[in-house]
Amino acid sequence: MLRKLFAATIVVFGLSNQNFLSAQAPVLHSGAPEQNGFSKDRLERIDKVIQQYIDSGWIKGAVGFIAHDGAIVYDKAFGINNIQTGSKLQTDDIFRIASQTKAITSVAVMTLFEEGKFLLDDPISKYIPAFARPQVLDSFNEKDSSYTTKPATREITIRDLLTHTSGIDYAQIGSEKMKAIYAKSNIEAGFMGHQNLLATDIDKLGKLPLAANPGEKFIYSLSVDVLGRLVEVTSGMTLNDYLQKRIFEPLGMNDTYFDLPQSKANRLVAAYTENPKTHQIIPWSDNTFPGVDINYPLKKYGYYAGVAGLVSTIKDYAIFLQMMLNGGIYNNKRILSRHSVEMMTESQLGNIPFGNDTFGLGFQITTEKGSRKLGVSAGSFAWGGFFSTQYWADPKEKIVALIFMQQSPLTHGEIHDKFKALVYQALQ
Repeated sequence: MLRKLFAATIVVFGLSNQNFLSAQAPVLHSGAPEQNGFSKDRLERIDKVIQQYIDSGWIKGAVGFIAHDGAIVYDKAFGINNIQTGSKLQTDDIFRIASQTKAITSVAVMTLFEEGKFLLDDPISKYIPAFARPQVLDSFNEKDSSYTTKPATREITIRDLLTHTSGIDYAQIGSEKMKAIYAKSNIEAGFMGHQNLLATDIDKLGKLPLAANPGEKFIYSLSVDVLGRLVEVTSGMTLNDYLQKRIFEPLGMNDTYFDLPQSKANRLVAAYTENPKTHQIIPWSDNTFPGVDINYPLKKYGYYAGVAGLVSTIKDYAIFLQMMLNGGIYNNKRILSRHSVEMMTESQLGNIPFGNDTFGLGFQITTEKGSRKLGVSAGSFAWGGFFSTQYWADPKEKIVALIFMQQSPLTHGEIHDKFKALVYQALQ
């Protein structure tokens, strides 16, 4: 009898504990602003500002999203999806999220870390031998892009890659010297018209010089492409398949892809740029950014770039952020442990400078000093993408917020900061 009572107690405790965990892990759902900590009237100030930018001819459209403790208090689209068809932008339209891919790839890395596949301070050469015995750029000849090197002070670690302190630079958008060196070896950024496999390009990258010694400075870089290859090597799956199986499917991120299905192609938002002389918004063309095929999500190139290859909706990405805000769990599906999330969202840079903020494992982290600029709470984690998408999650205020556009460059890019200020002024 006592054994049965004990067993029943364990079952009840288990159910209660599960319910407790679920209560601590909100799932995104619609909620009235006034009943969920926001002023409806003050949120409407966001409408006016975004519409002002459209009316001024500075952007063609934008989607804004705010969730507070899981309750969606703002989810609105403004402007048009496509300048040629004139179709209105919808909240479930699909955007090229570019560098917002990096955080997702970083989470994939941490899931494998949790399985004991590697340690964060392991040298990457243990898994990708091309990175053994790294060399640092010593001299560079601008005439022919030839160079000399000297041995790096140490090997690149997985942690270096997650924090962009590996010494690797960025193709197309990095330093002039390293852009030339990468171009000579046909190394490109993640949303180019790649015909190679990730494995091929990463092996080439491993043999090229570093811009700095590992652990020396923050250099925004192709490091996360190397991490994408690490995922492939240690999981035995392509990065595409791994993300689908381990992150997108469990979370219900049903509109996030490297290869966008043709059935959803009509929801892909048209991309825009600016006339460099007049700043008038014009459709993106093949000449806008040399080498960029703006239709890359539809081409199925097979190059799954951990740095910048994904497309997604604003709600799908909000689900990903809510999972992080929940300590690694969403809708009873655990992606990461609470401690892994804590590691990712705390400073990992030590004394390495990063402006007023700092950087964790895949995310920019707001510091006390950084919080004074717009009121975003210290400890918030954030990043954005090349085509003017931005996000942040605020653990203190339990806010997930995003604003998505599809334009580069964006002369009036202060809209991102204004959106942040407008979110906090509406918080009760």
